[in-house]
Amino acid sequence: MTTVDFYFDLSSPWTCLAFHNIQPIIAETGAQIIWKPFLVGGVFNAVNPTVYAARENPDNPKFVHSFRVMKDWAALAGIAMNFPSPHHPVKSVHAMRACCALEDDQTRLHLFATAAFNAYYTDQRNLDDPAVLVAIADEIGFDGNALVARTQEQQVKDRLRANTETAIARGSYGSPSIFVPYENSERMYFGNDQLPLVKRAIKLHQNQD
Repeated sequence: MTTVDFYFDLSSPWTCLAFHNIQPIIAETGAQIIWKPFLVGGVFNAVNPTVYAARENPDNPKFVHSFRVMKDWAALAGIAMNFPSPHHPVKSVHAMRACCALEDDQTRLHLFATAAFNAYYTDQRNLDDPAVLVAIADEIGFDGNALVARTQEQQVKDRLRANTETAIARGSYGSPSIFVPYENSERMYFGNDQLPLVKRAIKLHQNQD
C-alpha cells in the first residue's frame, strides 16, 4: 500500500485547503495517509525565514494575488473560510501539541484537526487560547481538559519538536509538506495546488507494486 505522510500546522490556511482536498484523493486511490503534526514556525526559523519579510508587506502584488487565489480555492472546495481572523497569525504551539498528543490514534487526530480547522477558519476562534482547545475537544466528545493537560507533558513537547526536525530533514520548507514514495525514494509536494501531482505520484507508485 502507498503511504502518504501529510505534515501539517493548523495555522496555515493553505494547509486547511489541502487537508480537505487530499481526502478524496486518498479515498479514490486507496492509499494510506498519515497525519503528522509539526510546527511550521520552527520550519520557517530553520530554513525559510523570508516568509516573515513577505508578511511585512501585505500590499505586495504577489501576496495580494495569492490571498485572492486562496479565496477562490476555498470557494471551489466548498469551505467557508473567514480569513484572516482577528487572531491571525496564531503561534499554534499548544494546538499542535494537542495534535501530537493524539497522533498515535489517527482517527481521533483527524477528528480534532477537522474541528480545529473549522473553529479557526470558519468560526474565527483563537487556537492559541487553551480554553478554546478544551472547548473544541469537548464538542467532538473528547475530554478537553485531559487533552490540553497532555500538551504540557515533556514527551508530547518532544514529539512536536521531533516531527518538525524530521520534516526539515526530509526537505520541508512550509505547511503542508506531503511526502509520497517515488521510484526508489520519495517526493515532497507542497501546498494545495500540487495535489494533482500527489495523486499522480500515488498512482505511479501503485503501478510499481
